[in-house]
Amino acid sequence: MSRKAYIIIGFASAALLISMGMRYSFGLYLAPVSAALALDVQVFSLAIAFQNLLWGLSQPFAGAIADKYGSGRVIVGGALLHVAGLLVLANADSAWDLHSGAGIILGIAGSGCTFAVILGVVGRAVAPERRSLALGVAAAAGTMGQVVVVPFNQVLINDYGWQAGFLVMAILMAALVPMAAALTGNAETELNEDAAGTAEPVISGVGEAILEARSHGGFLLLTAGFFVCGFQIMFIIAHFPNFLTSAGLPGWLPGTAIAVIGVANVVGTMATGWLGGRYSKKYLLSALYALRAIVFAVFLAVPLSEASVLVFSGAIGLIWLGTIPLTSGLVGQIFGVRYMATLFGIVFLGHQLGSFLAVWLGGVIFDATGSYDLIWQTSIGLGILAALLHLPIADTPIERQAPAPA
Repeated sequence: MSRKAYIIIGFASAALLISMGMRYSFGLYLAPVSAALALDVQVFSLAIAFQNLLWGLSQPFAGAIADKYGSGRVIVGGALLHVAGLLVLANADSAWDLHSGAGIILGIAGSGCTFAVILGVVGRAVAPERRSLALGVAAAAGTMGQVVVVPFNQVLINDYGWQAGFLVMAILMAALVPMAAALTGNAETELNEDAAGTAEPVISGVGEAILEARSHGGFLLLTAGFFVCGFQIMFIIAHFPNFLTSAGLPGWLPGTAIAVIGVANVVGTMATGWLGGRYSKKYLLSALYALRAIVFAVFLAVPLSEASVLVFSGAIGLIWLGTIPLTSGLVGQIFGVRYMATLFGIVFLGHQLGSFLAVWLGGVIFDATGSYDLIWQTSIGLGILAALLHLPIADTPIERQAPAPA
């Protein structure tokens, strides 16, 4: 790879580590913020759920803007919105503050400096034979935030309070503004020398790219499968800490469990990215979802203990976000990388719809029953469904007619 490609991957990885690490930390704030403001768990759960919903709804638009006008500008805008939302949360004293800060502002902010936009930059920076591994490296860095940022948040909350945690996160998110300088350019200019000779026949614009994808059955199946990913992942991120705390397990365990997931995910996602460059991505995705269902089922079947939690965290971490380089890689493989941020943004909307449903239902069901059993069981069933959905995807590149000579 070229020096420029390595620089892009490095800054993309750092930006994802900070932005995703902050988002993976919200489950740690669920109990202390709810208790401090004398609110039911479902109130903050609903705010986080709306965050994921608005993130998904705004993601295709952010991707289209990045493809047309430049990724760097979108990343800067997303970072500044993150700072604003976190400052609102640091000074929250009502349910509306939670909904406006965590829900509305951070929801829209997420579309600017997370996976879809940043992986679109990475996808265009490298040649197809290296793309899956590069996407795996950047996605793995995103969950390194679980290893670094989540335990850091746990320390901040325990020692200084949740308000201080939100303030420090605002400072970290501001660091993405200078990082964006390395991630500038649009779909026309970001293809560097590593991607030379890989140009696809040009389509006229983002509208035609969306119409083309919508008519492709595999695109719809990818979106449906990513719905399941969002449901499973965000249930654990938002509610696993409360699940452990309500079971009477020690206070150090929630942050540690999320960190263990992150450590294992670094290995799993990079390995999955490497495998995606050599084997069928759709069959690898099917295997990942089937394995998730098995891991969930085994965890529910064994007695709950510190040891079982840590073993579960390691096992689920290995198959945690390997779906991202494979799913985004399939989008690039089938439709090309020119409008990858836009198309993966639409697929990511499916992910966030699943996230919204899991976070919201998790809070409602826990408040009503005092248990998360129904959500765990739903996650198992959806894992089996997603494993089946990926099998019929037609993953060969779309054949387009080259433009007629003038």
